[in-house]
Amino acid sequence: MPFSFELIKKDLQTSARLGKMVTPHGTVQTPAFMPVGTQGTVKSMRPEEIQNCGAQILLSNTYHLYLRPGHETIRRMGGLHSFMNWPGPILTDSGGFQVYSLAALRKIGPDGVMFQSHIDGSKHFLTPQKAVLIQEALGSDIMMCLDECTHYPATRKQTSDSLDLTVKWAGLCRKAKTNPEQALFGIVQGGAYMDLRRQAVLQTVPIGFDGYALGGVSVGEPKEMMQAITDEITPLLPSEKPRYLMGVGTPADIVYGVSRGIDLFDCVIPTRSARHGLLFTNSEKIVIKNAR
Repeated sequence: MPFSFELIKKDLQTSARLGKMVTPHGTVQTPAFMPVGTQGTVKSMRPEEIQNCGAQILLSNTYHLYLRPGHETIRRMGGLHSFMNWPGPILTDSGGFQVYSLAALRKIGPDGVMFQSHIDGSKHFLTPQKAVLIQEALGSDIMMCLDECTHYPATRKQTSDSLDLTVKWAGLCRKAKTNPEQALFGIVQGGAYMDLRRQAVLQTVPIGFDGYALGGVSVGEPKEMMQAITDEITPLLPSEKPRYLMGVGTPADIVYGVSRGIDLFDCVIPTRSARHGLLFTNSEKIVIKNAR
């Protein structure tokens, strides 16, 4: 079953919207939060427990799965769904953010990124085409383009050069896609510069993706900046396609994003907080370890 998205209803007072995202492994009612299973598992939770929490779709990490156990190993095991024992939809990131995080171990060029494995020090060259090839081998329902995520703060020239690279790579990812049933999302970068963000939309949307993500909004910038980018750029994205705010996932940020028309969120915060005994409630955060 090919990927599709249907906009069902819009709120009259805000930009919040209800949608339905159909994937080969099931339907996702949006807005939706994606728990993060970095290495093929959501830490400390079994798949059935994740389902019982109401999660409809998971995110898994291409970089980590590529290094260990390897995308071809996962392909031979029947794909990522079989490997994870997760029957529902899966979105895989491209590995770009993890490579960005390895500042001392990577070198970015016009054709891709040379990086050193954090596991054994081996060297790897990740191109836009290879990022798609790996994700197709994993068999995820939604793939992400390889992008360059700029650090914060970054100069205008650094951000502009990075954006040019991201747009170029987006086109190469689109051309490399071979499986019609897997969706591919484009990523809008541009850092803290609104005109570059608008330029990113104008250059990325015509390439023609199944959905669009706001990237580079969870890299240390002030919350007010993330909100300003969300306010300004979300309305420029195609309303008939799903919109994804990458790496954002506190309860307050999710509510804010939904009110601005965002459909998808992901973050490690909920599971990481739970593992450390922190509970979110409507009124406050509770540290259950304090009850000892």
